[in-house]
Amino acid sequence: MATNYKLYGYRWAVLAVFMFINLTIQMLWITYAPITGPAATFYGVSDLQIGLLAMSFMIAFIPLSIPVSWVIDTYGFRLAVSIGAVLMGVFGLLRGLAGANYSLVLWSTIGIAAAQPFLLNAWTKVPANWFAIEERATAVGLVTLANLVGTALGMVLTPILTETISIPTVQLIYGGIAAFSAILFVLLARETPPTPPGPAGSEVRALMLDGLKHALTVKPFLLYLFVSFIGLGIFNGVTTWVENIIRPRGFTPTDAGTLGALMLVGGVLGAVVIPPFSDKQRKRQPYILLGLVLAIPGLAGLAFAASSWLLFLSAFAMGFFLVSTSPIGMQYAAEVTHPTPEGTSNGLIQLFGQASVVFVYIMEALKTPNGSFTPALLLAIGLLVISALIVTQMKDPHKFTTDKHG
Repeated sequence: MATNYKLYGYRWAVLAVFMFINLTIQMLWITYAPITGPAATFYGVSDLQIGLLAMSFMIAFIPLSIPVSWVIDTYGFRLAVSIGAVLMGVFGLLRGLAGANYSLVLWSTIGIAAAQPFLLNAWTKVPANWFAIEERATAVGLVTLANLVGTALGMVLTPILTETISIPTVQLIYGGIAAFSAILFVLLARETPPTPPGPAGSEVRALMLDGLKHALTVKPFLLYLFVSFIGLGIFNGVTTWVENIIRPRGFTPTDAGTLGALMLVGGVLGAVVIPPFSDKQRKRQPYILLGLVLAIPGLAGLAFAASSWLLFLSAFAMGFFLVSTSPIGMQYAAEVTHPTPEGTSNGLIQLFGQASVVFVYIMEALKTPNGSFTPALLLAIGLLVISALIVTQMKDPHKFTTDKHG
């Protein structure tokens, strides 16, 4: 039996270049969030118009997600992700060249945003093609890690760099890094190893449209879609408005960068530490539930902490527990919707997560006259409680508790 399939060391090279482009697109996404106030002054626009630069990623995702998933499942991740990587590199450089022209910056950002679904919707496809089933949640966790490291770098470096370099120059540097990562991916990525990574049946998938219809009949998957909508909505909302959330309490843009980074470092550790336990036990649901419940105290701290140490600790804890649920949830979705293609289940989750841009906007709308985000954060806590109750209704797929398929 073991002669039918083999794991290749090159799978780590493919995963590494895939991680690198996911890292760079997140830097491009979040780069304005920690400097919302200074950027609004520089371009002569409102805080909401700067927030729109981050929100445009989520808005562009909504119409593009399903067609991009179809491209990934039909033509393979290598072609699809290469298209996204090239778009990201080109528009990343153009944004740096836009100078102080907000309209050009916005159009370049929309170009980068159009690239994002090609990267995010292949998160489970790359591990499915190259990794054994017991490594896949861990591999998705590592991609999640790269994604978070990119966001953290954008959060921390941008306020520091803009103290000495102009905002357009910082954008040009980030665009150059993105173009470099795109070239590496195009040169080094391969679609499949010479022989499959697992036993026959572990990679067989339905056609995308059949898979889509099937996925939408699976109750645990529909429940998880709602949970991912809430979880990503809260995460994206806090990340987008990080400077505005803490500004009324007297904290600075650099504090906002530190807070965002600690939340993401927590997320990185959560995404690396927890999925291997889920893989080892072949259990997904208990870990998703645990993550949501334990994220609640961290979110409460973000809403009310007046001292920087408590604020930073809360951000770390929220990131650690909330983000750890994402790679496990994606793998859970791929398992409960089998034989739906990974690109399809992954794409639907990412679509619902990005549709949470609605929540990002609601957070701004709920802002009190003195600029406080406390009502929005209290709403977020309530939604996390509801999500945890929903997860108690989700069951682990029995057929994945062993390696025997059918």
